[in-house]
This record gives sequence, structure tokens and C-alpha cells, in this order.
Amino acid sequence: QVQLVESGGGLVQAGGSLRLGCAASGRTFSRYAMGWFRQAPGKEREFVARISGYGLMIYYEDSVKGRFTISRDNAKDTVYLQMNSLKPEDTAVYYCAADSSSVLPVDRTKITYWGQGTQVTVSS
Repeated sequence: QVQLVESGGGLVQAGGSLRLGCAASGRTFSRYAMGWFRQAPGKEREFVARISGYGLMIYYEDSVKGRFTISRDNAKDTVYLQMNSLKPEDTAVYYCAADSSSVLPVDRTKITYWGQGTQVTVSS
């Protein structure tokens, strides 16, 4: 079992920045591919970004490329999502995800572990 706890959500104006964190516990962190999904009201949970166990492979959803940066610190068992130039359409609950495969699935139905989510609200 892997437990995931997100932090860092909040309210920010458009154009602002937030940094989300996700602390993991329960297994060897570097063995897990990690990532972030988000779910806006009335919409399905969607993939945002993913990072492999040692950070060598990173992939972003098109709408966040150039604005969001995913990273991980295996010494702290933590993955981060730095979000810059935030837009109102980025408003959602952001979920941390983990999977024991080498690459985190972008299909939410195939994710093994989820955090509880953290709210990000971007005002216009």
C-alpha cells in the first residue's frame, strides 16, 4: 500500500502561481511512477502530468505545457507540481497519483493509488 497526501492548494488570481506537493509513504518511493490529475466540477478526472521513478521521463497534457512543471525528490518521498501563469480554467481538485508501473497511465481507471485531492481555485 502507498499513502498519498497532497498539500499546497488554494485561491490565486489569474496569472499567479501555486506549488502542490504530494508526500508518499508505505513503499520505496523511487519504484513508483507519480503524477497529477485534476477534476473540475461536472467533468471527468483528467491527466495533467507524470514523472518516472528517477525523473528521467516527464510528460504533460497539452494545455499545461510551458506553464506547469512536475518534479520529485526521492529523498523526501515527495512529488511536486509547480503551476505558473494560472488560468481560471485550471480551477479543479488536483489529485496525486502513483503506480508501480514504470510509466504512470494517463487513463484514470488504470491508476493504483490516489491522494485525497487538494482544491485549486483561480479567479479571473
